[in-house]
Amino acid sequence: MSVRSSTPPHITRRSATKLLGGALLSGLVTPTFALPQQTETKQSAPSRLLSDDDLAFLEDMEHSACLYFAEQVDPSTGQVLDRANSKNTTGTLDNRFVSSIAATGFGLAALCISDRRGYHTTDRIKKQVLTTLDFHLNKMPNEHGFFYHFNDVKTGKPLINSELSSIDTAILLCGVLTARAYFNDRRITDLATQLYNRVDWPWMLNGGKTFSMGWLPETGFISTRWDHYSELMMLYLLAIGSPTHPIPPESWSAFTRPPMNFGPYSYISGRDPLFVHQYSHAWFDFARQRDAFANYFVNSITATRAHKAFCLSLKRGYTDDYWGVTASDWQHGYTAWGGPPLMGPVDGSVVPCAVAGSLPFLPRDCVRVLRALRDNFGKDAWGRYGFCDAFHPDLHWYDTDVLGIDLGIGVLMAENLRTAFVWETFMQNPEPVAAMKACGFHSERQSTTAEPKTTSPNT
Repeated sequence: MSVRSSTPPHITRRSATKLLGGALLSGLVTPTFALPQQTETKQSAPSRLLSDDDLAFLEDMEHSACLYFAEQVDPSTGQVLDRANSKNTTGTLDNRFVSSIAATGFGLAALCISDRRGYHTTDRIKKQVLTTLDFHLNKMPNEHGFFYHFNDVKTGKPLINSELSSIDTAILLCGVLTARAYFNDRRITDLATQLYNRVDWPWMLNGGKTFSMGWLPETGFISTRWDHYSELMMLYLLAIGSPTHPIPPESWSAFTRPPMNFGPYSYISGRDPLFVHQYSHAWFDFARQRDAFANYFVNSITATRAHKAFCLSLKRGYTDDYWGVTASDWQHGYTAWGGPPLMGPVDGSVVPCAVAGSLPFLPRDCVRVLRALRDNFGKDAWGRYGFCDAFHPDLHWYDTDVLGIDLGIGVLMAENLRTAFVWETFMQNPEPVAAMKACGFHSERQSTTAEPKTTSPNT
């Protein structure tokens, strides 16, 4: 879901995945298999798992990332830049012009974190939130309430070849609803509610049982659909919970949940990068909840363990202190890479947001990697906004950019690990709660204050 903003947006996070063959599993029958018996860990008391130094590091990482969403934003539109220079030292707005609605959605949630932690004044933050909501409601081009993926940061006009994106609209709305619940401000509530209620979810089904990935003015609906388990859960739950244009709860069973096996690990996943197990979890609180198919929080724990084992199995320089690859920049552009199974040109590069996005799932393992990356490569890999998007120290390559969505998933998951703040705030909205209930989610009444035990000597 990102592009180099100096060129038209031809390659996105999802289209890169499709090009690598990761999104074509819709022919599989929906399985109902049992996941390994593991216990999830919702981190309301991270001090039981992490040291003071660990928590201090997470504070630095969050503060740095939140700066991005306060500085790399157009003051008149509230749109957040898709990417900016990683070596920015002054906080000046990058001279590129591409915003993404997904980065803006992450940004709205990051602003709530900034206010809670006192990174900026409440007046400044609320002004930015109001500007963002008003612009997207009253001035931003949309169709049936859905927004274009990439837009001009100053005008809001969609870029050439940019699609009306169903999933990125969902990410934006997750940020919108987070702000609505957190600020409890009449103006914010009114604008946010109108944005959510305006979306005509059945239209994006295009006569089918699953959502189209998007729509283009010239050619109409995109033929590929959100039809197998991925980051799509937030899309379906927002649509099912809509008070104005809902889709039926039965739609929750319309997408497949293909089984993935790697070594001792069995879990639900398509042939997709690790981020698909993170994005919906940034807002929706799936901990200690399951539906007829799975406990998705435990599923993401298993997926993260499998990914670590996969990286170490490649013998390409990955260690307990250095692992994690998900859709990101690499030395030659943007790609969707990772595994298992092997996707793309995994060459020993590391992508910090891969482990940052899994912080609530494997706290100790992920914090260990992030701290080691800064300790060992900080001079080259760390800047005003935290880690650059990806790097390969053996090749002396460090990305010159940071990406809004990659900083965003890291800051939200770090805060969820520390305090569960984003989960608790977002789930104050009645619509997500009602949607999960309608889809058959119920409590498993399982909890623990300890991290799940490993099932593999390599993890």
